[in-house]
Amino acid sequence: MKIEAEWMRGGTSKCWVFETENLNETRMDLDQLLPRLFGSPDSRQIDGVGGATSTTSKAMIVRRPSDPSVDVEFTFAQVGIEEATVDWGSNCGNCSAVVGLYAIEKGWVTPQGDVTRIVTRNTNTGQVIIQQVATPTGALPIVPDAQMPGVAFPGFKVGLGFQDPAGKTTGELLPTGAASDTVVADGKPWTVSMVDAGAPVVIVRAEDLGLNAVRYDAWKDVVEQHLDTLDSIRRQAAVRMGMATTPGQAARAVPKLAIAGPPSESDPHTDVNVMMLSMGKPHPALAITGSIALTLAARTPGTVLSVITGYTARPTLKLRTPAGVIETWSEEQQGSVLVGVDRTARTIATSIIHLPETLGNVVEASLETATR
Repeated sequence: MKIEAEWMRGGTSKCWVFETENLNETRMDLDQLLPRLFGSPDSRQIDGVGGATSTTSKAMIVRRPSDPSVDVEFTFAQVGIEEATVDWGSNCGNCSAVVGLYAIEKGWVTPQGDVTRIVTRNTNTGQVIIQQVATPTGALPIVPDAQMPGVAFPGFKVGLGFQDPAGKTTGELLPTGAASDTVVADGKPWTVSMVDAGAPVVIVRAEDLGLNAVRYDAWKDVVEQHLDTLDSIRRQAAVRMGMATTPGQAARAVPKLAIAGPPSESDPHTDVNVMMLSMGKPHPALAITGSIALTLAARTPGTVLSVITGYTARPTLKLRTPAGVIETWSEEQQGSVLVGVDRTARTIATSIIHLPETLGNVVEASLETATR
């Protein structure tokens, strides 16, 4: 059996894009199908289409909804690498940028004007994301020419606006009811903020890890020495945020964890230094859903972020990441809060993925049973 898919880059991530109807034809449980297609469990994912990193072992499942107010619905899947698992608990902001482009390239949405507006809805979180794809002269540019930090080559420009993102997973912007909390890990107290916007995120102060603002380039090495402690903090936060009953039951992908500190005095172009963890390892850039949470945290008095940045309802927030400075923005429109960031996206390949024989045999057997 064969499955049609597009291989696309969205922001600083890569994902395989499947249409719901094509996956339904396999009649397979996606929790079994996706890991095998990606080649998991295997740290190299050598016998599948996964890229062997958390930012390249991702899938987007898209469909055209019956709701006329939404152009495209999509479901995000974070496929495990060393484990044959799929995490459905959050969305990927970077990969979200491929959805609007996919809709235009497949003819689901007709470009209009210099910027085409596409209303998308993520089913993992219920989040509505307004996507604005650059379509000068009413069409995609013949050659993509938009640049962004963390990507060497250009793509098509896609603006992502998260509409009223607070509380989509837990029901509250501050799930514990407090702007900051104390968590004990590795025998010491840690001051953290737990925020749910775009994705649930626990924010840790860089100073508590001994991280120096001037030596941001050295953060990764220090952070890697504290991964077990940081995961303990993250898992305790999952319980406090109502996302797990015990720390051991916390999902691998959420809540996300961000380390934040003030920028160097010699860096006037940055509001905050940030390093996020992705699937237990330092993220090479920044999870965009996490950046949405950080943006609203900076606007909320008493959080770790507001203390670092100096609370203000500023229209933009500049975050230094391992891939460069990313700027987010927030505004109010007709009673709604829109928090967003600009990304780029590009289709890399149109592909036919061959379903492994062992799974194919299971599918054929189930089909024969169903038709008897």
